[in-house]
Amino acid sequence: MPTPILPYIPKYITVHLGAPSSNAENVTVTFPDYIKNVASSEIYPTWNESAITANIYAQISFAVNRVYTEFYYSQGYSFNITNSTAIDQKFIYGRNIFENISNLVDEIFNSYIRRIGNAEPLAAKYCNGTTVTCDGLSQWGSQYLAEQGRNSVQILRYYYGNNIEIVSNVPISNVRMSYTAPVRRGEYSRDVAVIQIALNRISEDYPLIPKIAVDSRFGESTERAVRTFQEIFNLTLDGIVGKATWYKLIYLYTGMTGLSEINSEGQKYFSSSLEYPDAIELGNTGEKVYVTQYLLQAVSWFYPNIPTVEFTGRFNENDVNAVKELQKMYSLPQTGVVDEKTWDVLYQTFIGIRDALNNALNPIEKEITYLNSLNLNYGDVNRDVRDLQEKLNEIAETQSERIMANGAFSRQTSARLAQFQKTNGLPQTGILDAETLRQINSVYRQLISNNSIAPTQYPKAELGMGDTDN
Repeated sequence: MPTPILPYIPKYITVHLGAPSSNAENVTVTFPDYIKNVASSEIYPTWNESAITANIYAQISFAVNRVYTEFYYSQGYSFNITNSTAIDQKFIYGRNIFENISNLVDEIFNSYIRRIGNAEPLAAKYCNGTTVTCDGLSQWGSQYLAEQGRNSVQILRYYYGNNIEIVSNVPISNVRMSYTAPVRRGEYSRDVAVIQIALNRISEDYPLIPKIAVDSRFGESTERAVRTFQEIFNLTLDGIVGKATWYKLIYLYTGMTGLSEINSEGQKYFSSSLEYPDAIELGNTGEKVYVTQYLLQAVSWFYPNIPTVEFTGRFNENDVNAVKELQKMYSLPQTGVVDEKTWDVLYQTFIGIRDALNNALNPIEKEITYLNSLNLNYGDVNRDVRDLQEKLNEIAETQSERIMANGAFSRQTSARLAQFQKTNGLPQTGILDAETLRQINSVYRQLISNNSIAPTQYPKAELGMGDTDN
């Protein structure tokens, strides 16, 4: 769904014991217990461990995708998933659980599969591969591959493609409903951005809905688009996004982008421009805190020194610690308060991550340009710094020399620049002076002439067991 909230592992999951529209019982169980039940019902405990592990990853990802996309909530149901094998996963309430499966689930239940660059958990569909075949994982086929010596990640890549990764240590939370309150004209919030993103995508199939800017501001143009949407889908025509309108948006957006399918358009990271929301400190609540927590969460996935935060809407001690780590990383006063300087480096770091993901997945021919800014120094945050970082990455000889191109002149940037200066016989100042700039452009020019520029590095999180460089 078009939301800036990153996926999470639900503490509990509610299962409908029948087809969605059937008059069947709903049961709520812990998420690990649910996966243990599904795995014990779907596969054999005597299979090779790598096959069992691959299947469990798929089962986790499928279930978390159902929660993330609010697949059933958006259709008016009060459960997260069903036990119908025609559309979901087998779940036999009260059954016995196999010990080896239980142990494996305990190890990996807070992990899921996603496509590189996408936010949503992969809707990792599967079938038995004998009586039923599908585009996803073959259960019996996974056992065959395991017998051939393939590990769990190799099995998953065989069926879902090489552009997948395992996200581990995912935050655990109670199931959260994306709808919280009516959204109307005059608001400025992430919920408005969610609405704008959804309306723009839906308008591709319903062109009467006007395209609007994604700026998080609910103005006249957004209200007009909402009214058109409501008119098309026979909703209350008031220009206000209440619960019915919200979940109709979510349902259509999920369907049109295929977020609940294996081959989806992909939910990218939140991309609207965000302005400095005033200082944020311990005890603050509200929308500005949600946005800050989202940015911190995204950045923490790529900078392990920054602790993971939860989306509570209240700025707590854990958030303060995360901000202090960010401030330490950029040599700012470690106050734990999000002042304007801290906001700038947080947002620039996030934008660097987002753009690096987009560049890695959507390579384009770039115009050949040279550096022309002097006296860039530790602590600077601007486009010129990012140009420098990108150029240093392009002329890097090894992966270890690459740095995050986020526009913030960090210790890492200074150290990389000093390393370049040392290699080229220049004073090791870590500052971009005239001679260093000339030498960087000279090396870059030589690489251009040799047609040997290294590609941009994708700063993804590490894969889990069995990772390879395929």
